[in-house]
Amino acid sequence: MGQYATSQTSMPRTSPILEMTTTSNDGGTHLLCSDCFVDEGLRLDAYKHGLEKEGDCPNCKSPNGRKLTKDHIKALAWRFFVSGTTVRGAYGGAPVIQFNEYHYGKSDISPSQWLKGDIKLIEDAAKIGFFHYGPRLWMVGEVEPLKDLEDPEKRSQIIARVLKEYPERTLAKDSAFYRLRVGPRQPADPSEYDSPPTELAGKGRLDSVSFPVLYGSQDIDICIHECRATAEDEVFVATLKPQRDMRLLDLTHVLKEDVTEFESLDMAIHMLFLARSHSYEISRAIALSAKDAGFDGVIYPSFFSLIRTGGRPFETAYGLSLRRFHPQAEEYGRAFTIPNFALFGRPIEKRSVSVHCINRLVLTQIGYVGHFGPVVY
Repeated sequence: MGQYATSQTSMPRTSPILEMTTTSNDGGTHLLCSDCFVDEGLRLDAYKHGLEKEGDCPNCKSPNGRKLTKDHIKALAWRFFVSGTTVRGAYGGAPVIQFNEYHYGKSDISPSQWLKGDIKLIEDAAKIGFFHYGPRLWMVGEVEPLKDLEDPEKRSQIIARVLKEYPERTLAKDSAFYRLRVGPRQPADPSEYDSPPTELAGKGRLDSVSFPVLYGSQDIDICIHECRATAEDEVFVATLKPQRDMRLLDLTHVLKEDVTEFESLDMAIHMLFLARSHSYEISRAIALSAKDAGFDGVIYPSFFSLIRTGGRPFETAYGLSLRRFHPQAEEYGRAFTIPNFALFGRPIEKRSVSVHCINRLVLTQIGYVGHFGPVVY
């Protein structure tokens, strides 16, 4: 039975895959440069991830552009045309465009006029072709356990599996985590950092009417995202510590299953916590069942995990989920998941959790990291 025993401050996380594609320096031949492109988004992305090397570009002869090898060009194509066309559904998501070497010379997409020359450059340099992608249906939510969770008559059967197959973790006594409040009436009052009043319960992902939940995290940046705090807000953060070991159901765990994605309970729960508010009825039912089973709370993936870690939703290789078939699947899953805590009831009032200290949080800088994609295709 694992433990969450140490505090984790807001350390930046980097996707291993993203790091590989954006810092690659394969020593290959420079084929293009950022100045080759007409589309401003492609040009800026190519400049950001290209190599700063002296000499003229072999294609456009510019001395100023960042140089691109074949690997850089493929990474640029993936960011712009694959990640840049990913569409999220009620559950899951998939790109509209893909590319491979088999479609070289046979591209069938319909880009904006200013992109046509750029696409030709990319295709000829990397020897690839672009095509409209027909995703495997599991990528857009056709996962049997998830569909059963959506069905009120079948939901309890899947929740019983969740309670059985997901592990128990211990939130160790005196380990620290954080609870953030925007504009509390009395910022220095410890009770302000307990679960919301019972009459206000039922608005979050895991709390229900008459079932309050205290939400917290060991990542302060995630707390800011979860509370939708802005630079204009008065923000306060309490450092909380359990007064006893607490039993939590760990829904961030990557299950090892001998099934396809279509039958995967792991994929169902993964998609559930990346879904928007329409999914709350299901996650609340899981929380209530965990309480009835004697748990003090759950560990669940933050909705903002991917934006925090730089991960991509539902990454695949040849239609297979990297989350399930990656050689280091558990490490892969953890790299893209920020765990949040949801403690049932009013643990500060019940003295199972204490307020160690309270601080005002001053937001001094906010940054955005992103990339571009096409507007039509």
